[in-house]
Amino acid sequence: MDESVPATPGDLAAYSTAVVEHPDGRVELQDERCITASNLYNHDLAPIAVSGRTWSTYNYAALWVAMSACIPTYMLSSGLMASGMNWWQAILTILLGNIIVLIPILLNSHPGTKYGIPFPVFARAAYGTNGSNLPAIMRALVACGWFGIQSWIGGSALHNGLVAFIPQWKTLLGADPVGGYPVTQWVSFMIFWGINILIIYKGMDLLRKFQGFAAPFVMIMTTALMIWSVSNAHGLGNLLSNPGKLTSFAAFFPVFIPSLTAIIGFWATLSLNMPDFTRFGRSQREQTIGQVIALPTAMTVFSTMAVMITSASEIIYPHVSMDKLWNPVNLVSLFDNPVLVSISMFTIAVATLSVNIAANVVSPANDFANAFPRWISFKTGGLITGILGIVLQPWKLVADPSGFIYAWLQGYSGGLGSIAGVLIADYWLVRKKKLVLAELYLHTGEYQYTAGWNWKAVAATVIGCLFAWIGAFVAPLKPLYDYAWFVGFATSAAIYYGLMSRRSSGSN
Repeated sequence: MDESVPATPGDLAAYSTAVVEHPDGRVELQDERCITASNLYNHDLAPIAVSGRTWSTYNYAALWVAMSACIPTYMLSSGLMASGMNWWQAILTILLGNIIVLIPILLNSHPGTKYGIPFPVFARAAYGTNGSNLPAIMRALVACGWFGIQSWIGGSALHNGLVAFIPQWKTLLGADPVGGYPVTQWVSFMIFWGINILIIYKGMDLLRKFQGFAAPFVMIMTTALMIWSVSNAHGLGNLLSNPGKLTSFAAFFPVFIPSLTAIIGFWATLSLNMPDFTRFGRSQREQTIGQVIALPTAMTVFSTMAVMITSASEIIYPHVSMDKLWNPVNLVSLFDNPVLVSISMFTIAVATLSVNIAANVVSPANDFANAFPRWISFKTGGLITGILGIVLQPWKLVADPSGFIYAWLQGYSGGLGSIAGVLIADYWLVRKKKLVLAELYLHTGEYQYTAGWNWKAVAATVIGCLFAWIGAFVAPLKPLYDYAWFVGFATSAAIYYGLMSRRSSGSN
């Protein structure tokens, strides 16, 4: 490249092919000056140079173990049993759901490793340089809800841990509850929320190091809790021999399908924004192996541990209802030993902090930065995520199992499935994995479409959402809502591919 050529906006298109493709298929820009003058660029959205892509198989395996070994995973398996499933039906449903969602996760991971780009920049290829804000903001709002849920869980763990050592803590700021909870629980929530924001401001490298510690620590401590529970119950309890309420196929299937959809919805967020992580990958092979091994295995193992702990707890605490035992924060608060409570609550806090930053901050921070790249950095986007996480009132989302699984998880899965359908159809079927890297950051060229919007992608997404959600409001169409993620994904992918296949050669 001629370094004497100025990188002015008028000259940007001249740099659009200034890329290097390495033998392993990874692509990088020769010189970022070709995009830095564009208002679609900032440092956090820039493609990662190959030399900066350092995440190994272990890093991706640790990422998924740390994200899977979290309290919502525990609540998911317990919640399925609360809905009538027995233990093996719940575990089988969780395993199948995670195997299915692994497919879009891997398909959307590929462009991250190949081009070093985050999710919102990848979305520009299908939706346009401005239109990418539609899927980015939709995904970001879901992440904000999850950020709030995890912060509430972590804050509750902190609160219960303090009560174990300082019984007066619960009424320290007054005996009258606010919004149904002690004032000090709200204080604990905000303290834990602040710790999350602090880590965000320290950057991705700290996250990578923290994940490496959190993954083995949480699994070891959960195993110890399981052994303690089974030992004190003198066995696994009655839950493992309980046939459940769904003893026939006719009874099981109507619960199984929305539950499976909810489990796919559990990771539907990551199925979109895995490029935010795979952009740091050393190779396609390493990121693929790490994810394939870790995701279904970690989710199944941790869910099984949760089932065993819950089953044993029913014997240890026979007068406590399942509505309380399904939440491990509530379960641990029943322990008599303050040291055991503290260790358990610390484990819950570490697990929650680990998954919260990785799953619920990285993506929305990048998404908000994509919407206003000149004004919002990754750190500012993370702060916005935290604030919206409070506004969405997470304490209501986890108040009971049915609300968490069927209202929250199943509800948003249809919308995210519709986005996934468009992205996968565009990258794998329409573009055959070939993107013009620099033009993802330019207002001219391949991804400009009509004023920066690809209305075919928007139309496919809207129609996908319509088909996925209409069953929630029109009773005869409820089966569509039960299959919300599948319906949204298939509908949007088919419509998008059909519309894009009709365009004339070389046009947008």
